[in-house]
Amino acid sequence: MTAVTAKRFSIAEYHRLGELGFFEPDDRTELIRGEIIIMAAKGRPHSFCNSLLVEELILLLARRARVRAQEPIILTDDSEPEPDVVIARNRSDNYLSSHPEPGDILLVIEVADSTLKYDRRTKLPLYAETGISNYWIFNLVDRQLEMHSEPYRKPNGSFSYQLQRVVLPNQTVVIPGFPELSLDLSAVFPAQMGE
Repeated sequence: MTAVTAKRFSIAEYHRLGELGFFEPDDRTELIRGEIIIMAAKGRPHSFCNSLLVEELILLLARRARVRAQEPIILTDDSEPEPDVVIARNRSDNYLSSHPEPGDILLVIEVADSTLKYDRRTKLPLYAETGISNYWIFNLVDRQLEMHSEPYRKPNGSFSYQLQRVVLPNQTVVIPGFPELSLDLSAVFPAQMGE
């Protein structure tokens, strides 16, 4: 009996597939632990929340950091996710020479409704393992922000975050790296879900 193994791709191979036209122009994909993942279509609440979040962060940060929306980040040789929002340190080349890497990143944010389990079970340990200090999930299912910080390795070898905090949509939160800046969550969460 022959064992079946899946082909895992490096970032270089993933990019080469794109250059060869393997993906359709409108395909939304990301590379996670060597697997090419087809990203879920965004519903109206997701798009609404993500758009307002990006606008608020750009206004708050006023060029003190880079706010990137649904752009790639490089975590390992086989992981290039495209989080909904990333706050990265300013860099003189504005990330022309390469996408942000963990040392550049202050905060990774996912907006989650249909992807909530995936963002918790797959992306959270990947972000923790690669040293992403702060990971937020805008949980549209339960209408709350889930804030994760201080990545660590568990005794079983898996990765997670030591600090986890839930914030309600009528509260404010401080932006990591900018203690003087607060984000009002009521300006981001949809007033009523499913509209």
